[in-house]
Amino acid sequence: MLKTRVIPTILLRNECVVKGVGFDSWRRIGTILPAIKVYTARQVDELIIMDITATNENRDPDYEEIDNFSRECFVPLTIGGGIKNIEQVKKILRAGADKVCINSAAYDAPELITEIASTFGVQCVVASIDAKKTGSGYKCFKNCAKTETGLEAAEWAQRLEKLGAGEILITSIERDGTMSGYEYELIKSVSEKVNIPVIASGGAGCYNDMLKAINEGGASAVAAASIFHFTQSTPLEAKKHLSDNGIRVRNAGIMLR
Repeated sequence: MLKTRVIPTILLRNECVVKGVGFDSWRRIGTILPAIKVYTARQVDELIIMDITATNENRDPDYEEIDNFSRECFVPLTIGGGIKNIEQVKKILRAGADKVCINSAAYDAPELITEIASTFGVQCVVASIDAKKTGSGYKCFKNCAKTETGLEAAEWAQRLEKLGAGEILITSIERDGTMSGYEYELIKSVSEKVNIPVIASGGAGCYNDMLKAINEGGASAVAAASIFHFTQSTPLEAKKHLSDNGIRVRNAGIMLR
């Protein structure tokens, strides 16, 4: 059985680390290199770094910047934002990333997921879904939550798995940045439909929120940003709390000495 991961998310906007609420009202946090150094020193399991403006600006990822900060990152690194074709993926991996995160491009060109998985392996593809509750279900949005796709989140996750995705990153648009708890029903609806790891994102405000995302939502990993930016909470303490409550995590022996 895979151990549960705690994954900080870093959002980049115009080369600055930012955090918003509901994919809006962006607040500048600082620069990326200090953030990466702090997280790697705190024994995080992985990092996800997303360029939140690349897709809407129709530009490539900043390969030189990825190369620069990947040299300071000593944990598995996932890069997302602006990825539309396999050549971009090759450049990102050559720059030092371990995985790529695909969101908007998958709606327009689903075959990209299959192409990446076939070329680099399913472990390289994290398929990201940004969803919002509409009526009795959850609908998918693209372009940094600006455009509704009409697709239902759990069904889209199931299709992404069939296309070759190795993991699903599911984010609640409404809970994003609120620190009011994950959207557990959304997480559960996705995790029940797929057989690949599901990363819960959007809304973590305390360690118990992470525990509920795993126990109630069926998540295999928990991603968070605001809780680590704006409180005294740390990924290491999060893992200790999970371990104390019966969840298998990485580095538990180190934490509990």
